[in-house]
Amino acid sequence: MRSNAKYVFFILAGSFVMWLAIGQVMQILEPSGNIVLRVNGKEVAVTTYQQRLQSALELYRQQTGTTSLTKEDEQQIQDQVTNQLIQEILLQQEYGRLGIRVSDEEIIDAARTSPPPEVTNDPQFKTDDQFDIRKWQQFLQSGADRNTLAQIEAIYRDRIPQIKLAQYITSDVYISDAKLWRMYKDAHDSATVAVLPVWPYLITDSIAVSDAELQSYLDKHPDDFKRPAMAFVQFIAIPRMPTPADSAAARARLAKVRAELARGVKFEDVARRESGDTVSGKQGGDLGWVKRDEQGFDPEFMAALKDLAPGRVSAPVLSQFGYHLIRVDAAKGDSLKVRHILVPVDLAPEHLDAVEGRVDSVERLTAYQTNGALLDTAAHRFNLPVAPVYRIVDGERLTLGRYVIPDVGVWAFQAHVGETSPVVDSLVPEGVPPLGDVREQVLRLVKLEKQKEIARHRADSLAAALRGTPNLPAIGTARGLTVQRFGPFTRLKPPSYLANEPLAVGAAFGLRVGERSGVVVGQRGDFIVESLGRRMADSSAWVKQKDAQRTQMLSAVRQARIQQYVDGLRARAKIVDRRKEIFRTQASADAAAS
Repeated sequence: MRSNAKYVFFILAGSFVMWLAIGQVMQILEPSGNIVLRVNGKEVAVTTYQQRLQSALELYRQQTGTTSLTKEDEQQIQDQVTNQLIQEILLQQEYGRLGIRVSDEEIIDAARTSPPPEVTNDPQFKTDDQFDIRKWQQFLQSGADRNTLAQIEAIYRDRIPQIKLAQYITSDVYISDAKLWRMYKDAHDSATVAVLPVWPYLITDSIAVSDAELQSYLDKHPDDFKRPAMAFVQFIAIPRMPTPADSAAARARLAKVRAELARGVKFEDVARRESGDTVSGKQGGDLGWVKRDEQGFDPEFMAALKDLAPGRVSAPVLSQFGYHLIRVDAAKGDSLKVRHILVPVDLAPEHLDAVEGRVDSVERLTAYQTNGALLDTAAHRFNLPVAPVYRIVDGERLTLGRYVIPDVGVWAFQAHVGETSPVVDSLVPEGVPPLGDVREQVLRLVKLEKQKEIARHRADSLAAALRGTPNLPAIGTARGLTVQRFGPFTRLKPPSYLANEPLAVGAAFGLRVGERSGVVVGQRGDFIVESLGRRMADSSAWVKQKDAQRTQMLSAVRQARIQQYVDGLRARAKIVDRRKEIFRTQASADAAAS
């Protein structure tokens, strides 16, 4: 039987431009075909990768309470496992290059004096709910649980090299008083200014642009137009909408649940046994603390919470998910501690069998065929509409209204030519598109460049005309120019008008009061800035908080240095990722065998 969690069943068809060359197939059949990753020559076998992936998948299932994963979920976890393996290999290679080692003495000392969180959070090593290091040290001396000690040793053999590498990377990190003072000033100095803008987009759009100019712009700015692969898909859907009989069966089950609660059976016990929300159901229906205006919950569900007193169970609440019985355990300010029992409106067995029989008939006719036209044949035969073409961007999910359709976002980029389910009408490859595909976008940008050039000439003329005349706001009023006044504001919190104009903000703090800038060339336009007032930061207040500021900044700078170092290792690494070719070949073999 298929999962009742899916609202519709998809049969997908189309053509897909993706294939394996003969040479690629031969590579897979060779001994190196069992290598899924290669990082600077270090190889990861498929078996090793699959073991790590299965562990990650199992952990995900335990954490989320789900038994089945969509292909998109699996893809995300695959990417996480891959990135983790790559980082582990790069770090191990860096330890070797730098001569970083871990001695048994270092592990023993660290275990005695700096136990990891896995230990400090263990109840057996606590006294009065606080970690008791004496209990931990006694445990170490006893040597009773060798498995635990082996796990602790593995943790330290992994973490101590990381600490040594971090110390090596950040040993020279220092923040001078002068830099701290500049940072404090950025947050506390304030300025008030008048700004005269000249906006390119107000230039009349009558600019001629040749095809040669468009192609030249595209050639000079390829990164601005790079795009991921896109698939264009169609499908037919078989509804799984409940009938009045299905709804009646759900209400009967709901009445049974309410009767149990009325007899005094604990809400938590009934939720664990009966709730269709498998995640909260395992926790006795607990949804945690929910704000009264929190987004993401069904509106009918939130409306029922509005007047529900703590300790009371609500009347049945019908939402898009089914019927809810809700209890508020506690209220604190605008937050409520909420539990619920969900009774979904499932398809009755007879109705479900009929729907799945229709699904099976459609599947036999269309699924995994090489003739995409069979999709239309099946739609006509079973009186089902063919959906319009939808675009899927590589790495995203297919979303229809409030529904996220599982698996299609991965299928669409793994199918072969002419396959059905998944569907792909066409594929747009990743990379820089030809000019014809982005002509209008390039045309807008080239025109904007020309408009900026015209605007800059106008700004220069204005600056020359206003030179030597004080009081920019008054001049603007007299000449019919739009002059804006802003402030006081700091460098770190400029007005939204100047939020993306760092040069204009810099001019505001670089001018003396009453002084006017020349033309400041900004991101969106050109500006003439006049300082109307300044207020300086209080140096005595800075001195009082300087030590705390340094501690905070050192932590942030060290973290940034470490991340930059690790990113640099990956950027320089030679990484070969063969997941797509290996797993696509495996999938093809599985399909052929079935």
